[in-house]
Amino acid sequence: MSDKNPRIAIINEDKCKPKKCRQECKKICPVNRVGKLCIEVTPSSKIASLSEELCIGCGLCIKKCPFSAITIINLPANLEKETTHRYGGNAFKLHRLPTPRPGQVLGLVGTNGIGKSTALKILSGKLKPNLGRFENAPDWQEILRYFRGSELQNYFTKILEDDLRAIIKPQWVDAMPRSVRGEVGELLRGKCERDNFNDLVSKLDLKDVLKREVGQLSGGELQRFAIAATCVQKADVYMFDEPSSYLDVKQRLNAARVIRELLDPSIYVIAVEHDLSILDYLSDFICVLYGVPSVYGVVTMPFSVREGINIFLEGMIPTENLRFREHSLSFKLAETADDLEIESQRRYNYGAMEKTMGDFKLQIDPGAFTDSEIIVLLGENGTGKTTLIRMLAGLLKPDGDIEVPELNVSYKPQKIAPKFQGTVRMLLLKKIRSMFMHPQFQTDVVKPLRIEEIIDNDVQTLSGGELQRVALVLAMGQPADIYLIDEPSAYLDSEQRIITAKVIKRFILHAKKTAFIVEHDFIMATYLADRVIVMEGKPSISAKANSPQPLLTGMNTFLQALNITFRRDPTNYRPRINKLDSLKDREQKLAGNYFFLEEEE
Repeated sequence: MSDKNPRIAIINEDKCKPKKCRQECKKICPVNRVGKLCIEVTPSSKIASLSEELCIGCGLCIKKCPFSAITIINLPANLEKETTHRYGGNAFKLHRLPTPRPGQVLGLVGTNGIGKSTALKILSGKLKPNLGRFENAPDWQEILRYFRGSELQNYFTKILEDDLRAIIKPQWVDAMPRSVRGEVGELLRGKCERDNFNDLVSKLDLKDVLKREVGQLSGGELQRFAIAATCVQKADVYMFDEPSSYLDVKQRLNAARVIRELLDPSIYVIAVEHDLSILDYLSDFICVLYGVPSVYGVVTMPFSVREGINIFLEGMIPTENLRFREHSLSFKLAETADDLEIESQRRYNYGAMEKTMGDFKLQIDPGAFTDSEIIVLLGENGTGKTTLIRMLAGLLKPDGDIEVPELNVSYKPQKIAPKFQGTVRMLLLKKIRSMFMHPQFQTDVVKPLRIEEIIDNDVQTLSGGELQRVALVLAMGQPADIYLIDEPSAYLDSEQRIITAKVIKRFILHAKKTAFIVEHDFIMATYLADRVIVMEGKPSISAKANSPQPLLTGMNTFLQALNITFRRDPTNYRPRINKLDSLKDREQKLAGNYFFLEEEE
């Protein structure tokens, strides 16, 4: 290699189409021109191949590729010796591994496509690390020598001797009905190896679904079933890949408590989680993953929980003196204007309404809202948040002959099922052409949500997070008086959630419109909310939607019902859940302050 820094060259399999281009990369490459084969495309090859040893990093092939399929990155020199796994030539590469410790919960935080699930597969023994040598993979003796002197050596030795049994709760619970069939209760009893069955069923609210078939469960019920199915089994290593998606705030806390109850001095627990307040509550220490999504990922050494999450948000690792993100992410809330002053400006009113749907009855208190305002709906699943949103959108009529104000509404549903045949660009041009072409909309919404990267991808092949971003652009691109957005954080990673929250807030402020948002991620909800509507009552039986309240009083009411308290981190102002019955928790409950708006000193 001509210089010290190792290089990583990735060719995107989905984007590289040698039969549809003139193979510009191969023709422009200076190394190819002097007679060596740096970029090779044979008639039989499905994608181009690029030699990292011969590459001089000029970047001409990147500029000339018509499909933007090539990525070349110079890595820090010290990483080359620390490659844990590589999927193949010109494919993703993972450096280092998280180090689990018995008796503690290890949290993993990082963006999507950075290697968290790969790390879990390796630690569970399902994937053998090849130390970057994908052509002549090393044997286990060599792998153990490589990890000599670290805690991972003992860990892998135990896995090899079949001393460790590892169970992973999968990330995609939606896919479970395809592979798992039967009644929930029977399946859980069949797997049960511990004496915690009844306890788990009540803590995870599964009593009502025990007689149901797995195929009839909603997203949240599937998630709770998957967590229960993992926790009833006996194992030495428990791994949870995104245990909070589809769950409401109360269920997220219950799931975190259930996971923590698995601990004993010999058991390892590892959790990947994008809801930072739940990750904070769940973990004992944290490894941050950074790098370039789908190109390479690097795992840091373990940090304390607070330090680890703050390092991730800051984008700077002090121990390595390395910045992995250009800007830090902060949650400084803007001061809201005086309530009385705003009260006089409320432009739209809706009256008291009721809606009965089968056995479920929803009662709605009257309320008012104004331009440039975001109202967040807080409540458990099944308390009618989506029903209220649909009534405001005019998609559902209230009982009786009550009139809902006639307003133009743009609605982003909770579940996104794409039917469109074609690329993202075709979809956006068809649905929101004028807004999509508008430079301000491009700057405020399209660029920060990184739609450019997936603009020529087929809508049917998009991942959950990519679909979510496209759905948000479509919702905000529709001209409307009210924007109703149901769970914008689903499928997004921690970094994308914060960016999305900022995009929505800026858009609503600039467009002088109103937004009603249903959101269970606490950090996102508190950042977005100008006011909140608290939903009370029994899920799926009867519920009541209160009138919109200021953020502080609304959050206090909501958190009191959940019996949890929040404090603020002094560095970046993110909300942090106090551990149950800790000194801070007891102090705040006595004072009646369940939620802090002001910063800690």
